[in-house]
Amino acid sequence: MAYLSNSEKDVKQMLKTIGVNSFDDLIKNIPQALRFKNKFNIPEAVSEYEISRIMQDLSGKNTNYISFMGGGTYDHYVPAIVESLISRSEFYTSYTPYQPEVSQGNLQAIYEFQSMVCELTQMDVTNASMYEAGSALAEAVLLALNHTGKNKVLIPSTLNPRYKMLISTYIANMDITMEEIPADDFTMDINSYMDLYDEQVGAVVIQNPNYFGFLEDIDTLISRRGSSQAMFIMVYNPISLGLLKTPGEYGMDIAVAEGQVLGNQQNYGGPYVGLFSVNEKLVRKIPGRISGITKDIEGRQGFVLTLQTREQHIRRDKATSNICTNSGLMALAAGIYLATIGKAGIRGLAELCLQKAHYLADNLLKINKVQIAGKAPFFNEFTVKLPVKAQKVVEQAKGYGIMPGINLDKSGYEDHLLIAVTEKRTREEMDLLIDCVKEAVLKG
Repeated sequence: MAYLSNSEKDVKQMLKTIGVNSFDDLIKNIPQALRFKNKFNIPEAVSEYEISRIMQDLSGKNTNYISFMGGGTYDHYVPAIVESLISRSEFYTSYTPYQPEVSQGNLQAIYEFQSMVCELTQMDVTNASMYEAGSALAEAVLLALNHTGKNKVLIPSTLNPRYKMLISTYIANMDITMEEIPADDFTMDINSYMDLYDEQVGAVVIQNPNYFGFLEDIDTLISRRGSSQAMFIMVYNPISLGLLKTPGEYGMDIAVAEGQVLGNQQNYGGPYVGLFSVNEKLVRKIPGRISGITKDIEGRQGFVLTLQTREQHIRRDKATSNICTNSGLMALAAGIYLATIGKAGIRGLAELCLQKAHYLADNLLKINKVQIAGKAPFFNEFTVKLPVKAQKVVEQAKGYGIMPGINLDKSGYEDHLLIAVTEKRTREEMDLLIDCVKEAVLKG
C-alpha cells in the first residue's frame, strides 16, 4: 500500500490552521487517565524484500484443511477468469454508476447479472445485489410486510440461524412479530404452519434446501396457501437450481440467496453478495438499484439506473430501503461466473455436488449407529446423527487435516454434524472423512 506520512512542515501547518501550538495542545481536553502512556512496540523500518519475507513466513504458518463446511457458504471452485476480470481497475475501484454517460460498461455488467439471475430463478425482476443473503432476507421480510400491511412473519425453525438473527435485528424496534414454525424430522411441519397462520401474517419464509440440508415440501405448503394474502419468500441455493424447481416455478413472491457460491471465495466470511428477485407487481418496492436498458435521443441503446425514485438518495426517509453502495464487485464476479459456466455448467455442477454428497452419506451410514438425521431428500448438504458427540469428530479430524462439518451443538444437537460436499471434494478426501468418523466412533 502506498503511504506518505505527514512531514514536519505539514504538521506545523495543520496545527497553525487549527489554532494550536502543538499536538499536546490539540488533545489537552482528553483526560490523562484515558491516554495511552506506554511506548508502541514498533520495529525499525525494513526493505521491501525483507517485508515480503516476513509476510511469507506469516503465510507459511497457515494450515490448509479439506473443507466439508457449509451452512450457507461453500468451497466451490472459482474459475481463473473471474478474478482476472474483476481485478481490472475500471471494475475493481469503480463507484456506483450514477452518471450513465461514463458508466456504460458497469451498467451493462449489472444488467447482465440481473438478467442471468432472473433466468436462473425464473423470477421477473432482480436488483443489482444486496450485501449477503441474511440482510437480503431481512429486507424481503420488510418489503412483504409493508406491501401487505400486516405485522407478522412466520419463519421455519429450519432456517439458517444467522438469518434469524439478522431478521430479529432489523425488526427489533418495529411493531412486528416473528413466530417460528416447528420442525418435524428436520423439515418444516406443515400442520404447525397452518395452526400459526392468521390474518396478521404478511410474510412466510421458506429455505430450500434448509439449514440442515434437507428439501422442504414446498408443493404441499403452496397447495394449502388458499386465498392467503401473505407473501411467500424463498431462500435458495443458486447451484441447486440446476436440478431443483425454481422460486418462479413455485410461484414465490420474493426469492433471495447467498451469491458467494457463484464465483466468490469464502474469504473467512465475506464480502459476499445477496441475490434479490421479485415478481413484477413488486418492482417499484424492490430495495436497491436496478439497471435498465433504454435509448437516447438519437436512438442508441444504453443502460441507466432506473426507477430511482424508490431509493434513499432521492426519497431519503421515504425510500423503500436504506441500502446504498453494496456488493457490486461480488455481483460482477457472480455474473462472470454464470456467463462462464452457462446453463449446462450449472446443471453439471449441481449433479456433481448431488452425486458426491450421496456417495459420502451412503458410506457414512455403513458406520455403526451413524444415521441421516432427517427423512427428506437432500442436495449437497446433510445432517448426520452420531453415536458420539460431534465435537469428538471435529477434534479427531484435525489429525486428518479435515474440517468435517459444522457441530450443531449450538442448535441444540450436540451429537449432530452438518456436512457439505462440493464438486471440489474427491473420493479420496471423502474416504478420508469416512475413516475419520469411523475412528472417532470406535474411540467413543
